[in-house]
Amino acid sequence: MSTPPRILVIAATARELAAGDGWTGVTCGVGPVEAAVVGARAIAEHRPDVVLQVGIAGARRHRALPPGTLVVGTRALYTDLGALPAEWAMRDVSAPESLLRAVCGAFPDAVALPIGTSARVGGTADCDVEAMEGFGVLRAAHAAGIPALEVRAISNDIEEEDRARWHFARAFEAITAATPRLVSAVAAALGERPTHA
Repeated sequence: MSTPPRILVIAATARELAAGDGWTGVTCGVGPVEAAVVGARAIAEHRPDVVLQVGIAGARRHRALPPGTLVVGTRALYTDLGALPAEWAMRDVSAPESLLRAVCGAFPDAVALPIGTSARVGGTADCDVEAMEGFGVLRAAHAAGIPALEVRAISNDIEEEDRARWHFARAFEAITAATPRLVSAVAAALGERPTHA
């Protein structure tokens, strides 16, 4: 008899992490270093079948994504390495196609785009969506051989420097409300297969 897959949901802060049954939630702290370290430790401890990295993000103004819009990351791009040769460090982790299909099918209004990761607000140059933890978590999952996906709710335009104009509450509400459906979609994509012993 098969059992439901083990799903690990990782968010930077408690406000981005929904509570509920069917998954294990972990906060990793802000930034790519904390995300990678805590993500790797959580993966080793919980031995999940899949990892979801969730949270809020900024989007380029030309995208005109309203606050609360969900973005499903097709790739996690680490942008802080600048012009260093690509062979020196991984900087691009693609999401598994099966997870992308499942989540985009469950959220037809979501936007599927690459999501840039930078330790600095406004630190991405060639990405239309920017956050601070996705690559760290997805890189830790990739190193462990665990499929992973990043999903974000938009809170602001990247170009908006006045944080009083950012829509934190709307974005927090959107990502925590979406999490149970994200978990269900990912579980369905994996199927009812045995979990790790």
